[in-house]
Amino acid sequence: MRKMVKMSMAAVMIMGIGSVSAQAEGVDILSNIKAKGEIRARYEMVDQDGKDNANAFTNRLTIGVGADLFGTDWLKAYAEMTDVRALNENYNSTTNGQTNHAVVADPEQTRLTQAYVDIKLGKPTLRIGRQMINLDNQRFVGAVGWRQMFQTFDAYTLTCNSIENLNVFASYITQVNRVFDHDTAAGSRDTRTALVNVSYKVMPELKATAYAYLIGEGTAGGSHDTYGLALTGNVAVSDGVKLNYRAEYAMQTDPTMENSGYNGAEVKADADYMNFELGANVSGFLLGARYEVLSGDDGSADSSAFATPLATLHGQNGWADMFLATPTSGIEDMSAMIGYTSKDIGTLKVIYHDFQSEVTSDDLGSEIDAVYTRAVPGVNGLVGTLKVADYDADTHSVDTTKFWVMLDYKFASK
Repeated sequence: MRKMVKMSMAAVMIMGIGSVSAQAEGVDILSNIKAKGEIRARYEMVDQDGKDNANAFTNRLTIGVGADLFGTDWLKAYAEMTDVRALNENYNSTTNGQTNHAVVADPEQTRLTQAYVDIKLGKPTLRIGRQMINLDNQRFVGAVGWRQMFQTFDAYTLTCNSIENLNVFASYITQVNRVFDHDTAAGSRDTRTALVNVSYKVMPELKATAYAYLIGEGTAGGSHDTYGLALTGNVAVSDGVKLNYRAEYAMQTDPTMENSGYNGAEVKADADYMNFELGANVSGFLLGARYEVLSGDDGSADSSAFATPLATLHGQNGWADMFLATPTSGIEDMSAMIGYTSKDIGTLKVIYHDFQSEVTSDDLGSEIDAVYTRAVPGVNGLVGTLKVADYDADTHSVDTTKFWVMLDYKFASK
């Protein structure tokens, strides 16, 4: 796969070495060149029992350049670099040795986060190279955008929307590039993973999505196959009143990609997932409720805790990130949200979580989260965020409070 990434990158590097001479000969190797970027400065504080407080000042700088190749409208290339810098070391970045402090998983690093070539075959598009993948609500596959370094995938991806209202996504992944230091075992892992996601918009109020995620070795949560179905939609009840919903079920079984031709011990998996969400927007006032269950290991043969190793986990079960791995006994998360949003004021949300064990019904704690985001007046592309998460432990982990202040500036060439 590294050779594939280098080949993809080579197609883009000609932006700097081949464009002038090619144009002199009447051939546009590169055209419609566009650049975009992001500067995201953040302060994160973590107050966790048993650890010194973390106070992390970090910045993310992302620069990406894309272009059409050889004067065509069916061959495109894109390359992107991301740099994460820290202004201090009063936190455990997982690589800076400050293990007495609480963890803020934003180690300093510079990485080629994306480098791919798009080949358009009519409406279908084949993407080859390092890329971000965000599927649905990112509960199973995502780019982990909340951390300063992205999670990306070295993959071959085919997307198609040739049939009206039908979207097909299929990807074969050979390497997962996680948010941790890319030079460590935790940061870069080879894998054999296949993802298929098919959605059909039945009507404006209903979309059905079926998926199969065949996850092989090399992922943090182990190997397994996940098969699921989600029903989602938005319903306009009246002027100023809109509802949204999500009903989803998935099951995990023995891993196809792992056990086929694998020389080690055969891996077993048996777990279930359920998620029910209902939200409302009443003239800007926001209300929501969610009930999510990830089953645990009940001690029977082949039983396992439901795992989502490729997900964007932040925000799924509380922003304090106390459930990045599913507890052995599983988790039931009941949450309620209230908030308000408007163009002039911004968006404010407060969420309450109650966590229980799925197998034993033990109390795993509770959490209160709050966030306020607003576009900064007078500066196009700049958004400010204030965010807090307060986890009250019971039989799981320890009391943890996190607080963030963030400025995010995005820009792009016209």
